[in-house]
Amino acid sequence: MKPVRKITASGERSGEAASSVLERPPLGRALQGRLTTPALLLPVPLALVAGVAVLLLGHTGHHPQRKAIEAGRSPALEASTAAPARSASAATGAQAPGAARADTAAEQRDPEEASSFPVSPASIAQRPAASSPRRAAEAFVAPGALSTARVRQALARLGALEHSAGAGVSTVPGGNSVGGNGTIPIPPAIPLIVQRVIAGANAIADYPYVYGGGHLSFQDNAYDCSGSISYALAAGGLLARPETSGELESWGAPGPGRWITIYANAGHVYMYVNVGDGVWMRFDTVGRSGPYASRWQPDARSNEGFVARHWPGL
Repeated sequence: MKPVRKITASGERSGEAASSVLERPPLGRALQGRLTTPALLLPVPLALVAGVAVLLLGHTGHHPQRKAIEAGRSPALEASTAAPARSASAATGAQAPGAARADTAAEQRDPEEASSFPVSPASIAQRPAASSPRRAAEAFVAPGALSTARVRQALARLGALEHSAGAGVSTVPGGNSVGGNGTIPIPPAIPLIVQRVIAGANAIADYPYVYGGGHLSFQDNAYDCSGSISYALAAGGLLARPETSGELESWGAPGPGRWITIYANAGHVYMYVNVGDGVWMRFDTVGRSGPYASRWQPDARSNEGFVARHWPGL
């Protein structure tokens, strides 16, 4: 039995509240230039009024990403600039779903791979691939209002988790993975997008580690560190395609968040999620209790050498 420590968004054991960094886009430049033609002087007042109105309307209220978050929508998938998700069918030649991908050649090899209980791709060739992140999230987080029974069930599980923070919670011998079925409760009171991220992480929590797993497609039968985080973030609509740990160094905005914080460098990435009441859980391939143990862990780890990133508004 290991005691659960409250982890702040910065990843340190502390009871202090975490703060988020929200960067607002700069206001557009003011209209420039002079009107020298007499025939154009009359529309000037109207043009100025219209310009001011556009500026005011365009910057009144919340950030567009925050509006989407408050509405429970997926801002990354709604953005017109979001890149399409890559598909395994785009690969040339037959490859086992969990095999190392050709597109990982330029990425720095995960320096913590040996601590992630890697398995041979051949040993899991017959293992079925996970469903899409969207489907995984919807399977756990049904759209619309929650039923009374479902709310009571979620509150009971959350209460058990919070109670265990003081009484101690069992972890699987050999590491720090949570026990049971390897999943954690999804609190009904937290933002819907965060619920979906937890649901996505739950769906692949006990999948084995193969370097390159989850890089070519979200749907795979094994995931490395960045494949795991990409899948979870995609379930919340915060990522449109799998990204390497190096790419995730520039995901979202700098600094820790109030609900979700990822820590990334060129070779490894992991995530902390606030499950409510100051209780943070770590989702990481390192520190697990075995090749099929959960990525969810109640303890923090050293964040030295990693950059903290969060999604604006979260």
